[in-house]
Amino acid sequence: MTIILTNDDGIDAPGIRALVKAVKGDAVVAAPVEHQSGCGHQVTTTRAIKLQQRSKTEYAIAGTPADCVRIAITQITADVKWVLSGINAGGNLGVDTYISGTVAAVREAAIHGIPGIAISHYRKAKQNFDWDFAAKLTAEVLADLLKRPLEPGSFWNVNLPHLQPGELDPELVFCQPCIKPLPVNYRIEGNDFYYVGEYSKRDRTPGSDVDVCFSGNIAVTKLRV
Repeated sequence: MTIILTNDDGIDAPGIRALVKAVKGDAVVAAPVEHQSGCGHQVTTTRAIKLQQRSKTEYAIAGTPADCVRIAITQITADVKWVLSGINAGGNLGVDTYISGTVAAVREAAIHGIPGIAISHYRKAKQNFDWDFAAKLTAEVLADLLKRPLEPGSFWNVNLPHLQPGELDPELVFCQPCIKPLPVNYRIEGNDFYYVGEYSKRDRTPGSDVDVCFSGNIAVTKLRV
């Protein structure tokens, strides 16, 4: 079974190394050379996309996450069974999925009839990530989700909580995405506007993915193209 791994934080990000560790098997890494966070479902059609093969199973691609999936499934390997994207350094909850390059990668796979899972890690107050723990949680999530059938055009969006030492292990909670808007605020310096929305202060519908993740559990939503 061929599995493609990608992300939007870039091929050298610690999150994709944690994802490789979580998969525990053969997989092809096809990820952006540079950080692409927040690029959404952008694709490259008007310039060349440079590809560097780093090893037998690793490709650095000078494009967006959606570009990486397109190239992986049409040019690198055949018979792709799953596309996994992440582990993103930061949450992709609710309406984030329209902005996220992490989620766009698996949406692109779903467009081509390939099931996918996007995995993100909510970050609390700019604290450090424990990527080994994230890999452990992701392995447990994958053991469940990879066995579940997905109807064509569907994909999973997973968000890991940011837990502190001593907190209880999280539960896997299937829920609906929150539709409340992100906080939008800017610091203004002359004619320059700097986004300063506080992610942790976003509105959360009870029982939604934002509420589940902020409450310390793993939020899983099923999305469709």
